[in-house]
Order: sequence, then C-alpha cells, then structure tokens
Amino acid sequence: MTEEKYTPEELNFIAIEDETNFEANDQNAVAVQIEKITDRQRQITAKIQIPQPVAKVWEVLTNYEALADFIPNLAQSRLLEHPNGGIRLEQIGSQRFLRMNFSARVVLDLEENFPKEITFQMVEGDFKDFSGSWCLESYSLGQETGTNLCYTVKVWPKLTMPVGIIERRLAKDLQLNLLAIYQRLEG
Repeated sequence: MTEEKYTPEELNFIAIEDETNFEANDQNAVAVQIEKITDRQRQITAKIQIPQPVAKVWEVLTNYEALADFIPNLAQSRLLEHPNGGIRLEQIGSQRFLRMNFSARVVLDLEENFPKEITFQMVEGDFKDFSGSWCLESYSLGQETGTNLCYTVKVWPKLTMPVGIIERRLAKDLQLNLLAIYQRLEG
C-alpha cells in the first residue's frame, strides 16, 4: 500500500494497491481522497478505470440485491418498498475489527440518472448522515474504451463512533469495493 501524509487542505489522490500489488499507474489501481468537512464529517472519494462500457458497469451497480454477493463486508443489500415509488435500499455492512464485530445499517433513497450518475441519501440508519453518488464517465485511450467510475460518500458518524476509525475503515473498504466491481466485470 502506498502511504503518504497529506494535509487536510491537499486534495491529492492516493493510489492504493491491493493484495496483488498493482502498480499505482495500472488501470485497476484505486485512487482514494479523504476530505475533512468538519471535525466529525468526512467526504471520501474513490476512483477506478474499468475497461468495460458504461452500460455494463451500470448494470452491475444497479443490480442492488446482488451487491452483497461480491462486495466485501456487505452482509445484506435489499430493496424496500418506497412510499413514493422511488428506489429504497437497505444495506448492512459487517466486519470483524479490533477483535469485535462491527455492523452498520443504512436505508438509502436512490435516484438513477442513466448513464451518468446514481445518487443516494440516507433516510434511516446508524449515521447522522450518509449520502453521495456513483458517477460513470466513458473514456477512450487509443483502441481501448471503458468507464471511469467514481464513488463519493459524505459520512457523519454518530458521537458513539470514532470518526478516525470510520474514516480509515471506509477508505480501505471503498478501495476493496471498487476492486470487487472491477473483478466482477472482468470475471
């Protein structure tokens, strides 16, 4: 893993490598940015290039109930009835951390804007705020085409949750989640 210290004001992306030691300039390296909004609020952004068309990436992202089948530490992802006919999704993340089991639940309202963006806003859950978006953009490099995939989340943990631990855990999880999406599309 590439680790460097940046001041909160610097919005540099950090290329993070997974267990297979991808180089930072490889297509499947994930860039992660953490921005401090307030003492207890963070915005975390993760980006990856996937050599697949936007429509294929969109298909994987919007198959909401299948996400828990391949996203690490996502124990459950299920659609709920939305009172206004929109998209409502319940997700439960679970993992073992510092010899304790940790889980967090969110109920999200989603809005799809095919083929560019999926936004989400927590309506119920274990955070004060959990909102963000998936952004998809086509790219072309010579003969190769694909999708630049960007996930941004604003998170505001409740007072019982240490923000530093949540920040580091989410940054690592986003890296693993984007790599899992990449591998799902390549598999």
